[in-house]
Amino acid sequence: MKAAEAYRFRLDWFVSFVSVVEHGGFSAAAQALYRSQSRISTHVAELERALDVRLFDRTCTPVELTAEGRELLPHARGMLQHLQAASDNAARAARRVHGKARLGACPSAAAHLFPFLFEQSARRYPGVELVLQEGTALELEAALLSGEVDLAVRPVLPVPSSDALTCRPLWQEPLVAVLPRGESPAGPLRLADLAARPLIAVGESARGNVAAALAFERAGLTPDVVFRTDQPQTLIALVRAGTAVAVTNALAVLTANTDGVRLVPVADEPRAHEVALWWRTDRTPSGPVEALRSLLVDAPLPDLGLG
Repeated sequence: MKAAEAYRFRLDWFVSFVSVVEHGGFSAAAQALYRSQSRISTHVAELERALDVRLFDRTCTPVELTAEGRELLPHARGMLQHLQAASDNAARAARRVHGKARLGACPSAAAHLFPFLFEQSARRYPGVELVLQEGTALELEAALLSGEVDLAVRPVLPVPSSDALTCRPLWQEPLVAVLPRGESPAGPLRLADLAARPLIAVGESARGNVAAALAFERAGLTPDVVFRTDQPQTLIALVRAGTAVAVTNALAVLTANTDGVRLVPVADEPRAHEVALWWRTDRTPSGPVEALRSLLVDAPLPDLGLG
């Protein structure tokens, strides 16, 4: 059979077929597989249609295999056994991966990802030692180029200065305004509304959060920045006290204690902050680094609910 022809068949058809044989009927197979009896019957019927044969004599109680069913049974069992063997071999290969993988991440991404990585690495790749560190976007770029880290999770902006770095997008975040809890905008909150107020900037440079700075720049606005901080909790404390308002990416503040403030999406920049997985294109990744990359790709998206 050519590979493309295998798409005519579904694996669960064969699982249901073998289970009916091994458990002595459709009802018992349904109980064993935690499926409805109608679902098991449908699977077997679809397999019969695909093969253009009858696999069971349903006039008997309990049902009995036809000659065609008896012919198929050892092949179906063999296929499932081969699949189990392949799965077991892959799991053993994962456990054989040994070595160190080094990841850098910006603080908000680290707060989201690091607990997941520690838990899943211990379960899926116990031979891999994770070395995790935090840094700003510019620090992480330098760490990748120097070889201090193998992978980095950082914003797409600012764009790295070296062509040796490439990335895979992981998620997008809205820009949010951080307002005192009791303040409710009368309508959609826009950049122009925020530029007219004293503003706290969060970020690593004079531009503050790069996505926020670019958003104001594209809108032709110059915000009145009265304070800069790299610490989300400091930002929240100042907003709570009524000192000013702030604009930053959602995850930067959602990973902190937001009591006393509310987060409001900026209507004209709904998805301005993109986070990506970065690596060097001129280096061949080791087994542990590939294992870490697979964990990052499988990681859940951050919960950005702003209720």
